[in-house]
Amino acid sequence: MKLFGIPNCDTVKKARTWLSDNGFEYEWHDFKKQGLKESQTKEWITAVGWEILINKQGTTWRKLDDETKASVVDEASAIQLMLTHHSLIKRPVLMSGTQVIVGFKPENYHAQLLK
Repeated sequence: MKLFGIPNCDTVKKARTWLSDNGFEYEWHDFKKQGLKESQTKEWITAVGWEILINKQGTTWRKLDDETKASVVDEASAIQLMLTHHSLIKRPVLMSGTQVIVGFKPENYHAQLLK
């Protein structure tokens, strides 16, 4: 199990607490410090689609100029933007085996991980 995110994100903190409280061990990957490989983003996109990975509700998206926002039209353009602006990725991203869970809601983690 591997959890991707940034440590100061409140949602990531909640996910980390939930995993610990429920006895899950996981590898932590801070993509602000450790970076992110294109191959990793492609794996996530294959699992959930690029539209789910781009956080259009976040501050980073809102700060982008309209031209940049409009340029995100497919997988390739989404990958390029995510690699340039890691904070655009909806957090956290949890990989458990072949399963990819984007974002954190306790009920989703419970349903997916405690079944």
